[in-house]
Formats: sequence, C-alpha cells, structure tokens
Amino acid sequence: MKQTIVAYIKISLAMAIVGSSVVAGKLILSSFPIFLASEFRFIIATLILIPLLLWQEKRIPVIKPKVLFILFLQALTGVFLFNIFMLYGLKFTTAIEAGVITSTLPAVIGVISFLFLKERLTMKKITGIIFAVIGVLLMNMISGGTSSVNSLLGNSLILGAVLTEALFITLGKSVSSKVTPLAISTMMSLFGLILFLPFAIYEARNFTFSTVGIMDWLNILYFGVVITVVAFLLMYQGLSKVSASSAGVLTSMLPLSTVILSFLILKEEILFSHVLGMLFVLAAIFILSKESTTEEKESETAISP
Repeated sequence: MKQTIVAYIKISLAMAIVGSSVVAGKLILSSFPIFLASEFRFIIATLILIPLLLWQEKRIPVIKPKVLFILFLQALTGVFLFNIFMLYGLKFTTAIEAGVITSTLPAVIGVISFLFLKERLTMKKITGIIFAVIGVLLMNMISGGTSSVNSLLGNSLILGAVLTEALFITLGKSVSSKVTPLAISTMMSLFGLILFLPFAIYEARNFTFSTVGIMDWLNILYFGVVITVVAFLLMYQGLSKVSASSAGVLTSMLPLSTVILSFLILKEEILFSHVLGMLFVLAAIFILSKESTTEEKESETAISP
C-alpha cells in the first residue's frame, strides 16, 4: 500500500510539472521558435541523463529490439508530436482553453488501457475517471466568455496533444517493467534530441540569438531539467507500480496545475468553478486510492497459500 501511495504522489507531481509546461510554453513562444526551443530542451536533458545513467547503472543497458521500438513510438507520440501539437496549439489558444481540452485525458487513457492493455475497468475506476473529468471541466469553465481566443485550429491541436499524451502514458506502462525508469527517461530525451534536430537546425539558420534574454534561457533550462528530467523520472517510477488507467486519473493534475499557474504567472482569473473542480479532482484521487487498496487485498488473497 505504501509503495502505491508513493507511486500516486510521483505521478501526480509529474503531471503537475507537465501542466506547468503549458504556462512555460506560452512564455517561451514569445522568444523562441518551437523546434529550436524543443531541441535545446532535450540537449540539456540528455546531457544530464546519460552521465546519470552511467553513474547509477554502471553500464549502457541492453534493450531488446521490440522494447526499443515501443520506446521510439512513445518518444514519437509523447515527446515529439505532443510538443508540436501543444506548442503550436498555444499559439492560437489560451492556457485556460488548453486546460479545458486536457481535461479529457483521464477518460482517453482509461479507454485506451481498456482496449489495448486489457485492464479491467471496475466501477470505482469508472467513477474516478468521471469525477476527474467533471472536476477538470469545472475547474476550467470560464464565466462570461472571458477567453480572448477561440480558435478551432488551436483547440484541435491541443486535442492532438491529449491523444499523443494518452498514447505516451499507455505505451510507457507497457515497458515500465522491462526497462528501468532512468533508462527509459534517457531514451526519451535521446530520441527527442534526434527527432527535433533537423527542424531545429533549419530554424536556427534564421534565428537571431542576440534577442534572447536571460529569463528566456532560464525558461529553456526549466523545460530541460524540471519538465523533462524530473517529470520523466517521476512518471516512470510511478508507472512501474500502478495501472495505466489509474495513472490516467492522476493526469487530472495536469489541468489543475495549469489553472493555478495561469493565475499566479499569467494573471488569469481564478473562479469558484476552478475551486469546485479541484475538489472533484481530489475526490477522484481518493476513490482511486480505495480501488488500489481493494486490488492489493485481492492480489494478496490470490497468492496466499
């Protein structure tokens, strides 16, 4: 039970950090082109993770071709395509509108894990998913139409980010027991560096680096160290202990984080509906923890002599 609670905390923190990337992305887009910013992010992460991997595991891990292919698909969806969809979407929509659409993430992950990983969707899990979706929808409701942008293109791109993030988490669960969290995080960063490189080189040819200020570089550093290294490690450590559908409910922390940081940093208004939504999210996590306790008891009963 203790390991499961720790896993919940790690996944929740990871998704809260990912939620902060929506706000940080808004700030970075004012100074950097998308592919170049993403390339710098993964260069920083790779420079940290490769030495850390060699120091921690004393060798380069041997990964089977099938697992390596799944890791590449995970990087393609949750690293490459997710960042493209999210950052381009933020060009046409607000952080709060992005939060509205990311509210569907728990339900999408629950359905995908049910269809492809054959995970059992119990009534408690379904209830948790419903509470999480209701919570984040309430949390992101905007009274009186205060949003300044309502672009179909931007919202469609954010929906693409939701789908790719759902695939990222589901694929991550399928390999979490085969490779260590540190090795997976390193591969994600390395694949991200490779996938963004040709596009970043093209953008760098016409980019004036002298216009970039110290705060802009600090934002890139935050993306590389916190959003990539720290969030990846926390996510994979958590995924090795819980089901994908359970992790899906915890992704409710993403829009919750986005709303709070939009209020604190972007000075967007926080409403009563946001507070009410947060209560629903907490209720979903509580229901999920009860489901986990039941599953553990069933597992212990099944293996007892």
